[in-house]
Amino acid sequence: MPDYHDDLRLAHVLADAADATTMERFKALDLKVETKPDMTPVSEADKAAEELIRTSLQRARPRDAVLGEEFGSEGSGPRRWVVDPIDGTKNYVRGVPVWATLIALMERGEGGDRPVVGVVSAPALGRRWWAAEALGAYTGRSLSSASRLAVSKVGNLADASFAYSSLSGWEERGRLNGFLDLTRACWRTRGYGDFWPYMMVAEGSVDICAEPELSLWDMAANAVIVQEAGGRFTGLDGVPGPNSGDAAASNGLLHGVMLDYLRP
Repeated sequence: MPDYHDDLRLAHVLADAADATTMERFKALDLKVETKPDMTPVSEADKAAEELIRTSLQRARPRDAVLGEEFGSEGSGPRRWVVDPIDGTKNYVRGVPVWATLIALMERGEGGDRPVVGVVSAPALGRRWWAAEALGAYTGRSLSSASRLAVSKVGNLADASFAYSSLSGWEERGRLNGFLDLTRACWRTRGYGDFWPYMMVAEGSVDICAEPELSLWDMAANAVIVQEAGGRFTGLDGVPGPNSGDAAASNGLLHGVMLDYLRP
């Protein structure tokens, strides 16, 4: 098995630098925010954090490719770093502390590209989560001060906590009825949004979560953390991994029944 300790340490260094950059501008009165062609916001902090990560990767891993939300794809090869500098930009620009930098390393194999390292750092919450293939998933303040993550053992949908992002995406894709039926079947539902539901699945405080439209940079880091915590991460089509354009994550026990509700 490949050893990803060095890559994981590098991802933490990248996250430390990104945290310093994003926190410096969080709640700044003169924060510059633009609207992208897809009508989503991007702040100067998004761009600065991604530029910083890319520059660091060029020095530390010059042969690796990079894909980022703000500056696209660069390089080629079997290893690719996938970066979302601020997942939850709408929260960031409004002063809501639920946002994070997502950093993942993906490797090409027989089944296609898969995430093998992931770090999710939410400095405004004072939280960080990480994982590497075959090394487990953890949360804490540093590699040396961490606790291991494990998904829940809830096996009945009526006892399950379901987290999601919003209703509008499900309605736009003609899946709102199935989504609402799923919420009615669960014990509890909450719209935490963005990266946080996936981290709570990995922690065992939430049992299932799903979103109907996502990009690779939204999912790659989350996927390896959920999987290494003992859960399942697939598209709504049931295909494992973060490559389907949508996502469903669970403790594994409830995955099939969740997908039954959410399939078209």
